[in-house]
Amino acid sequence: MKTVGLAGAIAAATMTIGLASTGGASAQSKFACEPGETYIMNVMVSAHPYWVPVYQGFKQAAEAMGCEAVFSGTPDYDITKQIASFEQDLVKSPAGILLHPMQSDPFIEPINRAIESGVEIVTFAADSPDSNRTAYITSDNLAEAKFAAEEIVKQVGESGEYAVLENPGQSNHDLRVTALVSYMEENYPDMKLVGRQATNQDSNAAYRATASILQANPDLDAMWIPEAGSAEGAVAAVQEAEADVLIMHADITPTTLEHIKAGNIHMALNPNQGIQGFVGFVATFMAAHSDMFDPFNDYKVSGYNPMQIPFIDNGFAVITKENADSFDLNAYMEGRDPS
Repeated sequence: MKTVGLAGAIAAATMTIGLASTGGASAQSKFACEPGETYIMNVMVSAHPYWVPVYQGFKQAAEAMGCEAVFSGTPDYDITKQIASFEQDLVKSPAGILLHPMQSDPFIEPINRAIESGVEIVTFAADSPDSNRTAYITSDNLAEAKFAAEEIVKQVGESGEYAVLENPGQSNHDLRVTALVSYMEENYPDMKLVGRQATNQDSNAAYRATASILQANPDLDAMWIPEAGSAEGAVAAVQEAEADVLIMHADITPTTLEHIKAGNIHMALNPNQGIQGFVGFVATFMAAHSDMFDPFNDYKVSGYNPMQIPFIDNGFAVITKENADSFDLNAYMEGRDPS
């Protein structure tokens, strides 16, 4: 009798499942929406280009599963206004919301109340960890900070001066900064932090802060910035001062992409936005359809949603002059529906 190895058995089983899946309504996928079933993606500063590829991934997943996708949020950098937009979303009774909370704590009560009302919540890019959200999708901010620190040391040496700009209160930005500072202190004690200012994603504030840091520290070697808006202002101040400062930042905007191409910014670390949106949608859908599976745990007696994922890493890309064209947002959006 002919024997079949494990790989052959798996292949045969996979083929059988594939054939069965085409066999009629009884094998219909559970990853499908009822007519009109809607999912919303809610953000702050809604015109920021960061959200565009994220929402494209979110929408692509929705379309693949026959669901309705809606983009929502507030154009302002204002926690009160974002919570108000979130409350307005709840009135529409969506199945779930993929949420980027501007700040963690103010969203605890709104998230918990939404879930109690039957609307499932998943966070992305920034978190509200003390809320009852079911999942969190982001890039690994600790890995980003370590990569940035090692790259700065690789370029300027193990002894020098560096500065950071920051956006206090937003969880992912906080971690990108505090983790880099801690990593430098532990591994490269001769790298001295000589400037640390809050610029809150405001390019004008970043310009002023960087100019002040440069004036006080003319030997500054490098800057790490947790987001792209502040990087726009920082590079303008460095250029005006004709200083030789290596700039690295997280995220990307069309403006910072052009600076990378021109060599004014060394590199950017950019979360894989499309993956973030696509996986974010799937996680939100699964939170709303947790009855599709029966995990091996105590959820039935404890009464919680079994689709709990503390952290999904969507990965990050390193953007340099050599691969910058792959991150051209206008080219990516050609022929795509932005709505």
